[in-house]
Amino acid sequence: MKTKYITTPLYYVNGDPHIGHSYTNVVTDTLARFYRLDGNKVFFLTGTDEHGQKIKKEAENAGLEPGDYADKVAVKFKNLWKELNIQYDDFIRTTEARHIVTVKKALIKLYKQGDLYVGKYEGWYCTPCETFWQAKEINDGLCPDCHRKVDHIEEQNYFFRLSKYQKWLLDFLKSNPSFIQPSIRYNETISFLENNMLQDLCITRPKARLSWGIEVPFSKEHVVYVWFDALLNYISACSWGRNTFRFRSLWPADIHLLGKDILRQHAVYWPIMLRALGVAMPRMVFAHGWWLVKGEKMSKSKGNILDPYYLINKYGLDSYRYFLLREVPFGLDGSFSEDTFIFRFNSDLANDLGNLVNRTINMIQKYFNGTIPIKNKVSDPLLKDLEEQSKLLFEKVRLHMYKLEFSDALSEIWKVINKANKLIELQAPWSMFKNNETDKLGELMYALAESLRIVTVAIFPFMPNAASKIWDQLGIPYDLQKTRLNSIKKFFFLKKKIHVKQPQPIFPRIKV
Repeated sequence: MKTKYITTPLYYVNGDPHIGHSYTNVVTDTLARFYRLDGNKVFFLTGTDEHGQKIKKEAENAGLEPGDYADKVAVKFKNLWKELNIQYDDFIRTTEARHIVTVKKALIKLYKQGDLYVGKYEGWYCTPCETFWQAKEINDGLCPDCHRKVDHIEEQNYFFRLSKYQKWLLDFLKSNPSFIQPSIRYNETISFLENNMLQDLCITRPKARLSWGIEVPFSKEHVVYVWFDALLNYISACSWGRNTFRFRSLWPADIHLLGKDILRQHAVYWPIMLRALGVAMPRMVFAHGWWLVKGEKMSKSKGNILDPYYLINKYGLDSYRYFLLREVPFGLDGSFSEDTFIFRFNSDLANDLGNLVNRTINMIQKYFNGTIPIKNKVSDPLLKDLEEQSKLLFEKVRLHMYKLEFSDALSEIWKVINKANKLIELQAPWSMFKNNETDKLGELMYALAESLRIVTVAIFPFMPNAASKIWDQLGIPYDLQKTRLNSIKKFFFLKKKIHVKQPQPIFPRIKV
């Protein structure tokens, strides 16, 4: 079985991590956990992009050497991933020796086969975006992306023959429409390629102007352009050019996850780079939307960046992860407000899931002295309906997760949660207890405990901490981390007497 290889982009170390960075990593971590739950081996890569003129300027402003500045910011990303319970398999930095070796080998190969050449660049350059622009693309001397001032530059550089591969890329994309997702991003890329002639990509900077970068192996006067350098991380992390066996065991990547603002680099530059290097294409590039605040994209210049630590400390880690994954269909832009966050918390987590956990365990404590009554069948039609819905949950969640439909997967899980809650109201277990209907009450408690066990396994990739707490309160003596999805196909899984623990609120309601 091939290892499922999934990546985030490398995050640029020009500032502290924010909700946008955390969104991509929470999504990737959730997907990695789900793949493992489904019995797959997984290689989850993330990291930091640390070269370029912008980093040099930020380091100077901070009174540090670029390497020291990069070290300081890279740690901030690692600390946030730890706070978010992100279980990545590798964290790569573009300043690492293993990456630098790969970049140099790639450059030498491209140079020898004639895909690189020396040329004169004259045009406009945006330092914050690390991007060259043609005169027709700028407006009033401002970058079309970040709307900051661009500088006019004239210099000798090395160029990559991007234009040589335009027809190949267009043909490849038309033959592989699922390569770029969602479909709106695929259509954007096709339209761009059909209506624009690709310009050869300037992939170096003169060392006299910028010293902070990987030195070009065949020109001591140049360093590598930050984007060309960074994109190669996806193959440097799995040992391209260094360990053939390891590379073949991991490549091609199954999914590159990234924000839509860097789609062109990943959907145009990256496939062409791989084609020129003779490396197989990844299976999918998925460009998700942005989180907007009052209708605007977050940016340092606008001062509207949301701090993940504030939200985690105030509302809890699992509610933060849940909101990001549930609030909007993955791929679309999402609008963030604290009021919406609180509403989603109280409605879904406190009222639905938290209430089901608390009531189920409390009733087992009260009616059966804390021991789940073991059954091998249920006779009531309403319980049979809950049994069927719970057993079908595996395939429904699986179908959505392999299509990266996180919100829809959670919606399926919540249907079972809501069914169980409604069943409690319809069956009125307090009346069964009062009327000494012990068998009927036992069947209900068992059905609720089993459905809750299944729900707990299903939510584990999304909210691992909360799932672990529920699992512990249920008293199930199996390792949740080693549980596999196929176990939730079975409804009568609990065979031995299990003692629940005292219930503790998982999601206390937020007072507004």
